[in-house]
Amino acid sequence: MSDRNAPGAATPPPDLAEQVAAALREDIGTGDVTAQLVPQRQWVHGRLISREAAVLCGRPWAEECFRQLDSTIRLAWRAGDGERLAAGQVVFEIEGPARPILTGERTALNFLQLLSGTATQVRRFAEAIAGTDCAILDTRKTLPGLRKAQKYAVRCGGARNHRLGLYDMVLIKENHIAAAGSIGGAVSAARALEGAVQVEVEVESLAEFEEALAAAPDIVMLDEFTLEDMTRAVAINRARGRPVLLEASGSVSLENVRAIAGTGVDFVSVGGITKHVRAVDLSMRLEFQDAG
Repeated sequence: MSDRNAPGAATPPPDLAEQVAAALREDIGTGDVTAQLVPQRQWVHGRLISREAAVLCGRPWAEECFRQLDSTIRLAWRAGDGERLAAGQVVFEIEGPARPILTGERTALNFLQLLSGTATQVRRFAEAIAGTDCAILDTRKTLPGLRKAQKYAVRCGGARNHRLGLYDMVLIKENHIAAAGSIGGAVSAARALEGAVQVEVEVESLAEFEEALAAAPDIVMLDEFTLEDMTRAVAINRARGRPVLLEASGSVSLENVRAIAGTGVDFVSVGGITKHVRAVDLSMRLEFQDAG
């Protein structure tokens, strides 16, 4: 886990414009027929309101939506990504030609609602373990095509990113172990791969944990361990001369995450922070000015 993925180190992905363009194509298709009902020179001013308390995320995506439609549209933000929103708070004010604003409204809000929903749930987990030496990690359980966006939201919410995909880290699971014949064989094969990537092994028992430690991966994932077994694994690991990083995974909730972090593991991975997302309730209110 590199420092660039530390909480707060949130940088929009380089393919953000492509993500937005794909979303706009999906919505607009051959053209916004309803927007044609609005006079071409109609001007509009509006505000985006948060109807609930949340953590804001998605500003770069919203800005890019309107930029791609009409560069004369102006947004004045009242909060930044990662900042808390109160119910009834103005998120931004918007001004510009009515047609492109109406056309881009839904796509911009879709990004903001989804990413703010992700960041808001992440913040709950991050706050639940505040004061411990543990960090929350995301997983690859993301919405197809929006992984980089959601991982940005995870950092805005105060957690860290696990691997981005199948290419930037080796994660050895049950089927990989079966194919290799043993945990040690799987780790050895991973170490022989070209390129320097971290190697992690998922284990399901203390016996497998001991076998994994002997193979010396970078990280060991404790999958569905009891709190007692996690505590035991941490003690065994610390007694070694060169301890590995420990990640807890499986059946994690807001109710038990602090107890898990209290066992001394380094990370707790939570698939639900990107998989079970409830969109934040945002509302755009527009005022139309006389057409010139």
